[in-house]
Amino acid sequence: MANQSILTVNQVSKVFSLSRKKQLQAVKELSFSIRKGETFGLVGESGCGKSTIGRLILGLYTPTSGTIRYRDQDIHQLKGKKQQHFRQKVQMVFQDPYASLNPRMTVMDIVAEGMEIHQLASGKQKREMVYQRLEQVGLQSDHASRFPHEFSGGQRQRIGIARALAVEPEFIVADEPISALDVSIQAQVVNLLRKLQQEQDLTYLFIAHDLSMVKYISDRVGVMYLGRLVELAASDELYRRPLHPYTQALLSSIPVPDPRQARQPKRVLLSGEVPNPIDPPSGCPFRTRCPHAMKICAEVDPTEIEDTPNHWVACHLYT
Repeated sequence: MANQSILTVNQVSKVFSLSRKKQLQAVKELSFSIRKGETFGLVGESGCGKSTIGRLILGLYTPTSGTIRYRDQDIHQLKGKKQQHFRQKVQMVFQDPYASLNPRMTVMDIVAEGMEIHQLASGKQKREMVYQRLEQVGLQSDHASRFPHEFSGGQRQRIGIARALAVEPEFIVADEPISALDVSIQAQVVNLLRKLQQEQDLTYLFIAHDLSMVKYISDRVGVMYLGRLVELAASDELYRRPLHPYTQALLSSIPVPDPRQARQPKRVLLSGEVPNPIDPPSGCPFRTRCPHAMKICAEVDPTEIEDTPNHWVACHLYT
């Protein structure tokens, strides 16, 4: 795998104004890069800003501060043909396969829409390309004439993946693509994503809260809490040796299939609830729930501490 970064997020913040006096900081000073051909997993509880960063990368939101560069170009400065090329090469697979497909369009029209917008194919060639994309995701060509309501949730998500693939992308933002699916179907969709990545040299940002599935598909994992990145490491390293107390708590909550291991008292329980992002605590945002909180945690927001060249954490325990 090449170490060349295809996407770089540099000190990106996003603030939403709710009223004259109330502001919500959805993302705060986030920095990471994604290498070509890898899967970068982004995990955290609901409301931590994962989906916001996905939409910022797609150009659906504009950062309040910071920059996002794709192939070394600031995506929010792109105009004309360069912007259109970016929108072709960076696609999204949505969380809800029921809401993300237009119920009035056939599968043919849904998958072909991007081809038409980017003028990639027309007529017979377009139909053949749609059939090819459907077969790539495990569907049949005769499914093209049907409507979304005629499919199961897993099949609909495959249609969504086929739609993303239709415009020959390089980078796909998968925003919780399996959370709305039955557990029995989730592994099938993740295996499909891995297979497509190998066949087409795709790069993924895989957003999720299911840590066991993120470990399975991701090369590196970033852990988010209240709009901040609190830990970043290679997938195996993070699961073998989590450093941040929040990461430790998340990993300890994964169900263990072996009942003998499950009885061992390894569960890390967090007190309290996630703070209100409109009025976050001073210092470290996790300190109100952290079992190791110290005086400095209330006073100073920890910055990135590099434990090894490929593993860093934002926690005063390691200063």
